[in-house]
Amino acid sequence: MTQTLSIAFETSKFAEIFAFAFAGFVMTMILTPIYTTLAYRYEWWKKPREDTVTGEKATIFNKLHAHKHQRHIPTMAGVVFLLSVVLITLASNLSREQTWLPLAAFVAAGLVGLIDDVINLKGSGKGVAGLPSRVKFALVTGIAIACSLYFFSKLDVESINIPFFGDLFLGWLVVPLFAFVIVATANAVNISDGLDGLAGGLTSSAFGAYAIIAFIDQRYGVAAFCMTILGALLSYTWFNIFPARFFMGDVGSFSLGMALGVVAIITNTVFILPIIGIVFVAEAGSTIIQVLSKKLRGGKKIFKIAPIHHHFEAIGWPETKVTMRFWIIGQVSGLVGLMIYVLGVYGQ
Repeated sequence: MTQTLSIAFETSKFAEIFAFAFAGFVMTMILTPIYTTLAYRYEWWKKPREDTVTGEKATIFNKLHAHKHQRHIPTMAGVVFLLSVVLITLASNLSREQTWLPLAAFVAAGLVGLIDDVINLKGSGKGVAGLPSRVKFALVTGIAIACSLYFFSKLDVESINIPFFGDLFLGWLVVPLFAFVIVATANAVNISDGLDGLAGGLTSSAFGAYAIIAFIDQRYGVAAFCMTILGALLSYTWFNIFPARFFMGDVGSFSLGMALGVVAIITNTVFILPIIGIVFVAEAGSTIIQVLSKKLRGGKKIFKIAPIHHHFEAIGWPETKVTMRFWIIGQVSGLVGLMIYVLGVYGQ
């Protein structure tokens, strides 16, 4: 049976949702000078990476980014847009049905990232300072499982939508599936945060696409939440584009990735998320392929360096070219995801 797509809305509702984006932008602009003052006063400098994920010295990475190591760049700037989104959502957009869970995931993942960033700042600078990877993975996984159990036990979510096929009943199996989606998205966004402006631009496109999906689905609270993040990210990216004034750190990348995964589940678009976030998939996938290749092929690599954005740098692309081309791919994939969502739900 064919469903008809009819987007009817009050002008006031439309304007209200865009007002959240404006509020996120303004609030982040207001908080940024405060963060910048503290970051430079207390020297929250990003430490250069010395080891790769497989344990070797990160010689290619350090060669590519030697110019950045010559100047101090503070990290942990994600706390600025995290605070902006939290304050605005608590004040004007807190809903048990729509925004409580993505906000809780956003904050919880941000706290894990914040702990990791603080340990990194206080570390010796040798190796990769921060939380041990196993501890960090366990904490993020614990948050994801808690969110997934909430979907299953409190919101009675027991099925997922497959575009063009309809809903697939899974029962309790939604719990491990949702946990995987959330953990994978959080880590993929974290991996993508490696060039000036890259993660900020990509997540802006993703949350913009999801704001439209939520609006079409008449989940106006979720749409407003996504627009708040979008506005805050645009403000952050204003300062993070090349040459970056600061980096978001794990506090930013983990919170954004976790929230994106939860929003995808709320809007019942788990299978659309990899399309909208195709660059995140490529970034995480390139890292996994590189690690497996080294382990299974006696140290042989597929890419010059992983994740893939650094590979393109290593073959001669300027950092700005890599970033902007990845932005374009992210914007196109967002439009493709929107098209598949509309056709999959309303074109049957």
